[in-house]
Amino acid sequence: MSQFFFAARRPLLALSALALAASAHAQTPTKLDTVVTTATRTPQKLSDVLADMTVLTRDDIERQAFGSLADLLRRQVGFEMIRNGGAGANTSLFVRGADTRHTAVLIDGVRVDSQASSGVSWNAIPLAQIERVEIVRGPASALYGSDAIGGVVQIFTRKGDAKPVVDVGVGGGNRGLAKADVSVRGRTGIVDYALSGARESSNGFNARPAAATATFTPDDDGYSSRNASLRLGVQLAAEHRVEVSALTSHVDAEYDSSATAKTNDRTISDTRANRLAWAAQWSDALRSELSVGESTERYETQPSPYVTKTRVRTYGFNTSLNLGTIGTLQGLLERREDQLDNSGLVSAAQPGHGERHQDAFGAGWAWANGPLSLQLNARHDRDSEFGGTSTGSVAGGYKLGGAWRLQASAGTSFRAPSLYQRFSDSGKASLRPEKGRNAELGLHYASGNDEFSITAYRNLVRDLIVYVSKPTPVAGPCPSLYGCYDNVSEGRLQGLSLRGATALGAVRLSGTLDLQAPKDSDKASANYGKLLARRAKAHGTVRAETDIGAWTLGGQVLASSKRTDNLSTGYQLGGYATMDLDAQYTLSRQVGLQFKVDNAFDRKYETARTYAVSPRQVFIGLRFTPQL
Repeated sequence: MSQFFFAARRPLLALSALALAASAHAQTPTKLDTVVTTATRTPQKLSDVLADMTVLTRDDIERQAFGSLADLLRRQVGFEMIRNGGAGANTSLFVRGADTRHTAVLIDGVRVDSQASSGVSWNAIPLAQIERVEIVRGPASALYGSDAIGGVVQIFTRKGDAKPVVDVGVGGGNRGLAKADVSVRGRTGIVDYALSGARESSNGFNARPAAATATFTPDDDGYSSRNASLRLGVQLAAEHRVEVSALTSHVDAEYDSSATAKTNDRTISDTRANRLAWAAQWSDALRSELSVGESTERYETQPSPYVTKTRVRTYGFNTSLNLGTIGTLQGLLERREDQLDNSGLVSAAQPGHGERHQDAFGAGWAWANGPLSLQLNARHDRDSEFGGTSTGSVAGGYKLGGAWRLQASAGTSFRAPSLYQRFSDSGKASLRPEKGRNAELGLHYASGNDEFSITAYRNLVRDLIVYVSKPTPVAGPCPSLYGCYDNVSEGRLQGLSLRGATALGAVRLSGTLDLQAPKDSDKASANYGKLLARRAKAHGTVRAETDIGAWTLGGQVLASSKRTDNLSTGYQLGGYATMDLDAQYTLSRQVGLQFKVDNAFDRKYETARTYAVSPRQVFIGLRFTPQL
């Protein structure tokens, strides 16, 4: 691993020093006592979690101010973002070097996915509707089934508490950036409620300055978005709660698809997630949850006539039984139904329409005694197209004394081929699920405002599905004249992730550092031994924050080493470092001002060849929270 560090030492030396210093200020004792659910699908304290996990709160979301969830996640350890333009453009996120389709994404427990593009539309998940984000890095198919090869991101929308609250925010900035949001939350008797809505728009910037030719008209590529969420809960009794949640998001973004066309290309993305759940506490030891959820993702391009729509419907029953010194047992029954409407599904039983389902059952056991903790999980998924797949995981933690903790885990994972990969003219009936096998070791320290963590991981992913262009041979029959999807590749995702922060007087410091080597490990591949496309050997962040009177001032540097855009051409994307600045000023308990500058030094770089990133963006906002 040392060669990766020395290759990136110039842009990232400061990150390494800080990450080794101590812990993130966000991980205070209060936050370590936060109850989370994503790591085990049952409630537990963050300090007891045996996975590499991060929780982002509403304060973290408010600090980001504008954009989508991807803009916030790219600043977290393990994440890299690829975007074809501004905040509304197509966006991919790599977690620990895994492809964007290898992260399972849930909104209030509802699975969100695209069976056409293979992965969630990150640009369509709005910040304004989010109360909390829980991130688990590493395979989690033993809990979540298909998709969770690189990790899990679970988003929780805003929720009411005992006191009625109205929250209103307005703001704007350069290049026509404008934003407004309103939220009403509270509780009346046995009913708690939260209703939120937001709009955001920008004139954007020229996303492809390098593509200017005699036949290409450079223009600003703007976007507009509107979104809303509803979360309603009824406490039928002290032991029984029924909850319904709904989210809708619409993004209309301009983009430049070709350097030879004088057209105003647009993408229109619509994401919806709805869920009904009943949680019951039958005794001090026995609890259960029964739920049904549905998500849809619709993607359209104009004037090019392309429309695709994915629907994912899930039914779940989850129960846990606390047996005291014996540990806690968990059981899971789940059904997932995928449906894709896409004109390219030419080999489906009903052309233009594909569907399949997965039935799953799982079991888990968690046990703790003194300094030692253990967790076992196993799951079996039976797919209507591909048959059965079994996954499992084992994790253990040991408190070394004081504030130190050592933990280790191993697990398997998979992702089923998408319906488009299966039924399009480039699809194949013989496609197999992609499968991962991961092992990791972590050391964590937490004391007061100080925390440090280091995690080493190695994830072997085989049967990777890639598009193979002809005349390259494709195993088995391939109906397309141009090429087909095939299981032809293997990947070895390994690396070292560090997080740390401490307080130096009145200044809170935090940092992250990723040293990684996600490589093609298929010996039959022409790219054997090469880093996977658009992955950096080293990337990370440094943040400083302090309070001065009514002001909270902060600044953050995000840096990355160089990456290869395309393994076939070998084109290199240069390394970069950018700085963001933010400030909050409290006028009163009800009124606050916010200032933010992204890419403060107007750094020009690429995350995808010929596509520019956002120039300097300034935002000024006002937040009003009247007392009711």
